[in-house]
Amino acid sequence: MSQPLPNHAPSREKACVAIWFRSDLRTSDNQALWLACEAARAQGLPLRGFYIETPAQWQQHSVGPMQLDFIERSVNQLQRALASLGIAFDLLHCDDFSLVNATVEAYCRRQGVRQIFAGREVEINEQRRDQALAQLTRTTGVGLQFTDEHCLLPPGSVRTQGGEMYRVFTPFFRRWRELLGREAITPLPVPAPLAPALPEPAELSFKVSNQGSKQDSHHWPVGEGAARQRLDSFIANQLADYGQERDFPALDGTSCLSPYLAFGILSPRQCVAALLNRFPEAMAEDNSPGRSWLAELAWREFYRHLLHAWPQLCMGRNFNSLGDDIVWRNDPQEFAAWCEGRTGYPLVDAAMRQLNQTGWMHNRLRMVTASFLTKHLLVDWRWGEQYFRRALIDGDLAANNGGWQWSAGTGCDAQPYFRIFNPMSQSEKFDPDASFIRRYLPELAHWPLKQIHHPGTAASSRFTEPSLFATAAYPPPIVEHSAARQRALTALAVLKKSA
Repeated sequence: MSQPLPNHAPSREKACVAIWFRSDLRTSDNQALWLACEAARAQGLPLRGFYIETPAQWQQHSVGPMQLDFIERSVNQLQRALASLGIAFDLLHCDDFSLVNATVEAYCRRQGVRQIFAGREVEINEQRRDQALAQLTRTTGVGLQFTDEHCLLPPGSVRTQGGEMYRVFTPFFRRWRELLGREAITPLPVPAPLAPALPEPAELSFKVSNQGSKQDSHHWPVGEGAARQRLDSFIANQLADYGQERDFPALDGTSCLSPYLAFGILSPRQCVAALLNRFPEAMAEDNSPGRSWLAELAWREFYRHLLHAWPQLCMGRNFNSLGDDIVWRNDPQEFAAWCEGRTGYPLVDAAMRQLNQTGWMHNRLRMVTASFLTKHLLVDWRWGEQYFRRALIDGDLAANNGGWQWSAGTGCDAQPYFRIFNPMSQSEKFDPDASFIRRYLPELAHWPLKQIHHPGTAASSRFTEPSLFATAAYPPPIVEHSAARQRALTALAVLKKSA
């Protein structure tokens, strides 16, 4: 391990200010970058950015192949953006997450770093890393400042009158809006260049160490320009109808901004500012066309605040300890069928195939598939959480954990244990003409609509007489809905005390 820096500031012969980019891969509305630029100007020093690749940690935390490709492309795009501002960019590698701070320490020594700026992260390992880094820099004379880049209001700042973290979303949302309404929501611009533009790298400077672990993500364009274009298009063309269209997966009714928010290519402040520019009344009026999307952005913040307040959520713990008494079935074959889109319930299977093919899943379908796994199949929500974390391009611990525990009934302000989505009625209601299902299940292209929505009466020889529409290309339902529902009510009754 590197030896500690001497207890004095770096010599001026080789000195700089540094910004550590993490999951905030942007130059606009980046408070850490803004403050770093101000510090560099005030001291007459150059500014260097750096990013640390931690492949062992990525593998441990189930960072998936499409995410790795997206990270690689996004970091390289960030390097180009920084070059235009005259900011050099360094790529560091650390096999063991426990040695990240030693890597930073060695970097500070090499570059003569006087101050480090970085965006704060809420996950428990990252919090511990930053606490240790703060202690280290106090002994070395290197300044350290953290900013909040992932939430409009810092985690821990939205509390009840008694000073506690909210456990129910609706009062959190009310208080969150109240606090945000006290000042203008104005995103920071891209800082002015610090120096003449640097030459753009001729080829990709950053390549994920294990190239074989990647999966192509080019159907998701990278960079702030692409993210902003998608945001502006959503605000102009879809936001007004978002409340009515967001639950229908066949429609282009959602923002699809989650990957850009997950990796900080776009900030939540930029999203809310754009929303309020279109519908300024959304903060105060429940019937505003912008209110539904504002609430979705607030759910994202709610889960990050929860993760900060209850770090045990990062360790796979149930938020509701009554969930510890659930006896899960955890059938490996049924779990594999769910993962691969072979449950015999077309909406569930189409959703899983969308995930496996694109790295993304419509939000309504995330709820449907999670409910099916945890309640119809009685598979531990942690199995599904890990699979989603690896398959999703927008994999985000706070949102993923919050969503899975909500569906399983073990989470904070969760869906009641007795609320069990019927995959057939969900199919009829939200994909009435089966256009989404047929897109991802081409083997059902010629099935009559009624049979697609009610596979147990047509495609299944397990529960009914063989049907004209049964096909070897598509399996019968893996469980019968009514029986699975009753089984779930019995198994999850341990949660009754909190319902």
